[in-house]
Amino acid sequence: MRRSKIYEENNSVLNTDAFDRRRFKEILEMSQRLQKLSDESVLPTFEPLLSDIWASQFKMKPVIRDKDVDEIFSVNKLFMKVIMADEYFTYYRSFTRLNDLASTICTIKFGEMINDWLNQKVEEDKNLQDQVRYVQQLLRKQQKQQIQDVEQKSLVDAMSELNTGLQQIILGNSDCFLQSMDQARKESKQVNDGIKSLLGGISAGNAETTIKKVPLRDQIILAEKLASSKNMRKIADWAGRFKQIAQKKQKTKQDQSVERKGVTIGNDIEKLLSVELSLYANRLTKLDFLRRFAEKQTMQYEQIGCEDLKKGPIVLCLDQSDSMSSLDAKSKGFALALLSIAKKQRRDFCLVLFSSNVQVFEYRKGKIAITQMVRLAQTFLGGGTNFAFALNAAVKVISKSRFKKADIVFITDGEDRVTDSFLKLFNEEKSKRTFKVLSLIIGSNSKTVEQFSDRLVTVKDIDDEGSFTAFEV
Repeated sequence: MRRSKIYEENNSVLNTDAFDRRRFKEILEMSQRLQKLSDESVLPTFEPLLSDIWASQFKMKPVIRDKDVDEIFSVNKLFMKVIMADEYFTYYRSFTRLNDLASTICTIKFGEMINDWLNQKVEEDKNLQDQVRYVQQLLRKQQKQQIQDVEQKSLVDAMSELNTGLQQIILGNSDCFLQSMDQARKESKQVNDGIKSLLGGISAGNAETTIKKVPLRDQIILAEKLASSKNMRKIADWAGRFKQIAQKKQKTKQDQSVERKGVTIGNDIEKLLSVELSLYANRLTKLDFLRRFAEKQTMQYEQIGCEDLKKGPIVLCLDQSDSMSSLDAKSKGFALALLSIAKKQRRDFCLVLFSSNVQVFEYRKGKIAITQMVRLAQTFLGGGTNFAFALNAAVKVISKSRFKKADIVFITDGEDRVTDSFLKLFNEEKSKRTFKVLSLIIGSNSKTVEQFSDRLVTVKDIDDEGSFTAFEV
């Protein structure tokens, strides 16, 4: 049920201004879940209540208005008093203040909890059920412009009577209500953490910066999927864990990739010998140091790279047969961590999901859109296992010009047979296109996989230490 004309203007019980009200309308238009709550709630003034909840989380100094609040919004005012008087209100606002996304997530979770709580209480009270139905009937008439002056007065009276009943329920069940709100806050934080895990990269502290680059509409879409999908939250959790490990692996690799070998001359500050730094610190030798530094004649360490960190694209073949269903969240979190490495190093990435058939997803420079991320989370093939399908799909991708220097990471927990003729052709392609295959075997069925792998690691689970070898690609 959309908003009634009886509260078209000045419908907030807080000190909101034109900006606040306009911003919430924009967010309401972006959020399907807020729209659904507004349309389906038993409380006729629920949309203004959602707006006030959002403002209480977003504004720097939200205050409940003492004057000029229409009696129609008395229940909204009571709800906001209870919410803002809660001892945890100020603490959680440190996460939501002036933060569009966090405020929206909190509004969605609060709105859902309040709506469920109200539905439960109304179902327990036959008189309230009748009052709600009567008010909704009058509001529908008003929206169709069929309401008469007498019925308009009846609507106001009916709203007042309904509000009185709801206020009694709220005051009589405040402890239960506050418990629901505390749960809403915890779930809001879980969703926020999930977004950081999914959108953040493998560089320390870059999650907030990355999130800001994503349009708010897309952030809200992702937040709503996280809020409604337990599996999506699990994927986000595993992605966050694996990205931390990937960060450490890449850092170790970076540190080990450069070694000092002798002394040369130049003016690279980071490579200067300590004796040169001491000459700079001494006022008697400082000018001589600066002259030599300007002429690139200062002594510095010679550093030699052991390997090229910026390798080619990555092709990940990920088993999605029936036996992998229990590892679905882990494996997708693992894939997203590997994708983050590709994004940081601007490497093309291809994900080949396989079972008895295949689905191929390509991500240019490791970039994945929100809709692609949601689709990945919701995709699980099931069925049997066919290695040949997966490897043929991988070779087809590598044959493209921008994937010509790719290597394959192959993850499976199953066993399958491949023909000698297939192996001959595959190894010829491998030699021709100079790619390598790193395989992670979950379990002990490695007989077939070792026939087409350059390196094979056997693990008990995908979060075992051995699996993290893939993060060194």
